[in-house]
Amino acid sequence: MQDLAIEVEELGKRYHIAQVAAPYQTLRDSIVNLFAAPARRACSVLRGVAPQADARSREFWALRNVSFDVRRGEVLGIIGRNGSGKSTLLKILSQITAPTEGRARVVGRVGSLLEVGTGFHYELSGRDNIYLNGAMLGMRRDEIRRKFDAIVDFSQVAEFLDTPVKHYSSGMYMRLAFSVAAHLESEILLVDEVLAVGDFDFQKKCIAKMQDVTRDGRTVIFISHSMGSVKELCHRAMILNHGRLEAIGGVEEMVDLYEPRPEVVAAGQVTWSGKDHAPANDFVELESVAICGPDGVARAEFAVEEPVDVRIRFHNKRAGTVYRVEIRLRDKHGNWVLTSENGYTSVDSPDPGLKTPLPAGLVESCCRMPASLLNDQEYVVSVAVVPEEAGTDGGQLYVENLLQFQVIDPACKQNTKYLGLVRPRLAWHTSQLNAA
Repeated sequence: MQDLAIEVEELGKRYHIAQVAAPYQTLRDSIVNLFAAPARRACSVLRGVAPQADARSREFWALRNVSFDVRRGEVLGIIGRNGSGKSTLLKILSQITAPTEGRARVVGRVGSLLEVGTGFHYELSGRDNIYLNGAMLGMRRDEIRRKFDAIVDFSQVAEFLDTPVKHYSSGMYMRLAFSVAAHLESEILLVDEVLAVGDFDFQKKCIAKMQDVTRDGRTVIFISHSMGSVKELCHRAMILNHGRLEAIGGVEEMVDLYEPRPEVVAAGQVTWSGKDHAPANDFVELESVAICGPDGVARAEFAVEEPVDVRIRFHNKRAGTVYRVEIRLRDKHGNWVLTSENGYTSVDSPDPGLKTPLPAGLVESCCRMPASLLNDQEYVVSVAVVPEEAGTDGGQLYVENLLQFQVIDPACKQNTKYLGLVRPRLAWHTSQLNAA
């Protein structure tokens, strides 16, 4: 098809891995091998294996039967564990290495950010390495000269431009290398985990630069272990697993499939009774934890515009104890959303019910998360009940990943989904400051 920038069909890459013999042998081992070698060669001939073939080598398929297409102007993310074949795939598309089987058709000028800093010479200055590295990446000399000031400004190493790079810190070295590669003009850009260079501020600049590239309509294949970057930059994503294409589709769907979710006890409500072993210690025993609406009915799905209550019931075993009750909220990928506690060290609104010593018996503590706070996604709740009493090592009762619930926005389509973990209703006010 004319709108395709990359076509990959049944792609495979095979390597031969030799198992190196032990570097040290005893005299006895050497003598045994000397007399056993002719017999091994004879057996190889009888089995139809060439005598010179190394019986200690084995085949390893870094890629096998991989097929996919990338449209012009599309940003495709590739995710997978280390050793899944991601870098091998990009090296084939960059024509650094040839495939063993299948074919890859790439239409357009290709720029590769595979290994930041490849081609830098430690004895040369930063200025010289800009021209050297730019030429190795395929940039013409006039193109490098035209972009030279922008490269230096982006890298933030202008003060050390005429210093040999062997005296650069690792951060300076990586910033300059990325700056050269990021200013390469190409129709297709292959990026392999290079946004993790430098400090936090420079990483933000890298993300912004990649967003500029995607807005320019260039085709990008992007490898990263940062699921946040993949979701922010890519239109689609694919998962590689042990060299094979496991799945390809929408970014959110692929990230959900790739990232393991916390193991959750229940959805909406959990109650311990009878033979169930309730979480307990010498101070407290949980009876139930529920996610409820304003009507007090437990459920697992809420609209964005609804408040969400977390109701925690526990038995106080020791009369006169003061407690702190806490909830911890994460998203489905384990990212922290918020922590809220109520008691003697509370940063939230004070609750007189937990400021005073409690009698023995059943206690209920409720935390309300206001409407229009949580975004449209799934959440996981952990709870803790902590006694204030001095010398209570081990007195905290903490249950992780206890309940899950989902917040939905029926009026929000997928392509207009708000970004972020929360989406509070913020106040805006616009006024005319002066007349034209």
